[in-house]
Amino acid sequence: MNEPQRRDGDGLGGLLQGSATYEQLREKAIALRREGLSLRQIRDRLKVSNSNLVRRLVEGEPPPAWTRRPNAKDDLRAKARELRREGRTYDEIQLELGVSKGSISLWVRDLPKPEPRRSRSEQAQLAGRARWDHELQVRDEERQQVKRAAAERIGELSDRELFLVGVGLYWAEGTKSKPYRMGESVVFINSDPDMIKMFLAWLGLLGVARERLRFRVQIHESADVPGAQQYWSDLVGAGPSAFDKTTLKKHNPKTVRKNTGSEYHGCLAVRVRQGADLYRRIEGSWYGIVEAVVATDDQMSV
Repeated sequence: MNEPQRRDGDGLGGLLQGSATYEQLREKAIALRREGLSLRQIRDRLKVSNSNLVRRLVEGEPPPAWTRRPNAKDDLRAKARELRREGRTYDEIQLELGVSKGSISLWVRDLPKPEPRRSRSEQAQLAGRARWDHELQVRDEERQQVKRAAAERIGELSDRELFLVGVGLYWAEGTKSKPYRMGESVVFINSDPDMIKMFLAWLGLLGVARERLRFRVQIHESADVPGAQQYWSDLVGAGPSAFDKTTLKKHNPKTVRKNTGSEYHGCLAVRVRQGADLYRRIEGSWYGIVEAVVATDDQMSV
């Protein structure tokens, strides 16, 4: 006689096929499992419709190697981390790998959060700016080359050349006598230190003694006044006794000034004492230059 079907608390007895006992069915299931069959294949082979029963029949038997999928998970994890390092979002990784955001979060949570992605318009603006920066660099180098070539062409100045340059320099930047304000004095004011040095060299060419020179700093009251005084003193090589009282310009908060910062030193006025005769010589020389130019133009037009 066949042994009675096994009935236990799991309710497995009614799920056994035909007259086979639970133990007999288990032996068959284990044998199939050891042959390398999956749970689905064992269920189909034994014609058992309940998946839970199949799992109980092979309990304790390791699954075949081919049914395991740790490598697939490892590959997905590695790919997710690679995409995250490239700056991809969770949505983009999920779309490409087909895994849940929860899994992605567990796999990549130790990686730094990527920088916010730029829009296409922002990327286009950055690309355009990079091209423009390169163009500006090229243009600047061209300007510098032109300037260097022009400077090299000057070479040394003769006394006559320096004299003519000085006359033009003074007539452009120095004080001049006007019909409505007669005054034959020599005063040169400028903020460019090179212009000041040029003017002093020109005065030296004319034989003006340094003892005849007086200096005055003109600067905004909000600037570094002591620093500016020291700057001009060092530039002209004169002590405090050669400087008159500094002229301070009142600060207007409504005015947006560009000449600020550590490079702002105001202006320096250079006055030649007892300079009436020198002024007449400068004015006469200037009109002599003008007449020479006009005469040259007349000859060229003939």
